Amino acid sequence: MQDLLVVQNLTKTFKLSKKQQRIEKTKLKVKVAVNDLSFTTKRGEIYGLLGPNGAGKTTTLRMLSTLIKPDSGEALVDGYSVTKNPTEVRHRIGFLTSDLKLEPHFTPNYLFDFFGALQNVDPNILKERKNHLFNKFGIEEFKEVKVSNLSTGMRQKVSLVISIVHDPEIIIFDEPTNGLDVITAKTVTDFLIELKNLGKTIILSTHIFSLVEKLCDRVGIIIEGRMVADDLLETMTKDKSLEDYFFELYEIHGGNDL
Repeated sequence: MQDLLVVQNLTKTFKLSKKQQRIEKTKLKVKVAVNDLSFTTKRGEIYGLLGPNGAGKTTTLRMLSTLIKPDSGEALVDGYSVTKNPTEVRHRIGFLTSDLKLEPHFTPNYLFDFFGALQNVDPNILKERKNHLFNKFGIEEFKEVKVSNLSTGMRQKVSLVISIVHDPEIIIFDEPTNGLDVITAKTVTDFLIELKNLGKTIILSTHIFSLVEKLCDRVGIIIEGRMVADDLLETMTKDKSLEDYFFELYEIHGGNDL
């Protein structure tokens, strides 16, 4: 299979304020959030970026989504550089994060059309996608309800369908089931499998072992900004559970407490 995403030696640092230094319990003025990170994902594959909170997962995904620039390194999405061709990259990816805040005064119907127009989706195709996705996720009956009046689970569903309004080839999810009830979480995970079966490439970050074991073909384990393992899930779990494998690496690489 073709490598659809190629990540090469990505590094990202952030300056720490005095307050952040106290929180981090460090005297260092700069935090290395992502350190020389490399991996590839293939077309039609679900790749899991597994690590504890603060490991650098979200920073990595934000770089891949062109929301922040790396200090060094490169990432190519379908051959397009996240630093040199950000517009082309954005047309090819969908990015869902818990940080996505929908405007509370607008409705799902309006927001879907708005983001579809931003992505230059043909109006007829946009209408078809809206009908399909709104019915699939139970949004149809709430499409004219303001976001501020929707439940947490319904807002997550709306965020999901908006992130894929343009039918992207690569879909990036940061903690896709975080804060969801079990029913909504299953709806989301079932949809990820459906997207994979349609040939989409999915990258998800999580700290939940069972989610990785259920969904992922390949896994990258990231600890303190470094990729410490990158392999097929079946290879990692050949002789032990994913959880045991992870904690063996965690002990070796001296991560902070979870």
